Amino acid sequence: MCRWLAYTGNPIPMEMLLFQSKHSLIDQSLRSHLGATTTNGDGFGLGWYGRDDEIPYRYCCVHPAWNDRNLREAARAIRAPLFLAHVRSATDTPVQETNCHPFRYGRWLFMHNGLIHDYLTVRRDLMLAVAPELFASIEGSTDSELMFFLALTFGLEHEPVAALERMAALVEETGRRYGIEFPISMTVCASDGTHLVAVRYSSEGQSRSLFHSTSFRNLRALYPDNPRIAAVGDDAFMVLSEPLVDLPGAWEEVPEQSYIVAKCGSVVRGHFEPRLA
Repeated sequence: MCRWLAYTGNPIPMEMLLFQSKHSLIDQSLRSHLGATTTNGDGFGLGWYGRDDEIPYRYCCVHPAWNDRNLREAARAIRAPLFLAHVRSATDTPVQETNCHPFRYGRWLFMHNGLIHDYLTVRRDLMLAVAPELFASIEGSTDSELMFFLALTFGLEHEPVAALERMAALVEETGRRYGIEFPISMTVCASDGTHLVAVRYSSEGQSRSLFHSTSFRNLRALYPDNPRIAAVGDDAFMVLSEPLVDLPGAWEEVPEQSYIVAKCGSVVRGHFEPRLA
């Protein structure tokens, strides 16, 4: 499958999380501890926000993340208060730049780990459910990008959690019409530059791994000499496929069938329930 992380807090160089941590995202692309696949070398992508009036920036490439010199240079140069990063392990669809996460529409970024089971069977039905005004913006062939545009169709820009619930419900309803027992597996993250929305859900109740950071204010008190904890700020928050460091008290597992919304130091958690209405 894939590995991903999302960060919001003080502007920091991306290399802090992508390269410098003991089990950084780049290390996970080579040696994932908790993923369905050990290596995730089918491309990578970054998405980040700059000034408030701009759409987010993206840098995507089909090279393995561990073998891209430009990624190391970009991660060293880019400082951002909110960014998403993803390393891909492809399922069913080609390794090409338009299939690299995160995907973008307007101010929104979206990335996914997991899959729509028997995607090629249900793909046509799901594609036809995308709003006509959004359809031309689909660039790639992945189930992940289609999930994004279904969520946009259902109102991601206004009610993100409800839109993701409707998207998941449609995938499940469509899959089960074709006799697919467990249609969807997903950990997803979406952002509009002001907040992060993350979900862990699967039809079989055995979702891919997902964790979030605990209070950085408390961590700073526990580890006052750690410069990286100090750099991110007390209100920083992270959601990620695997912990970056083995630091007691730093991480909590995101429960099955749940969502997280993080904004300006405030974190809201809730039960995720797919429903079409």
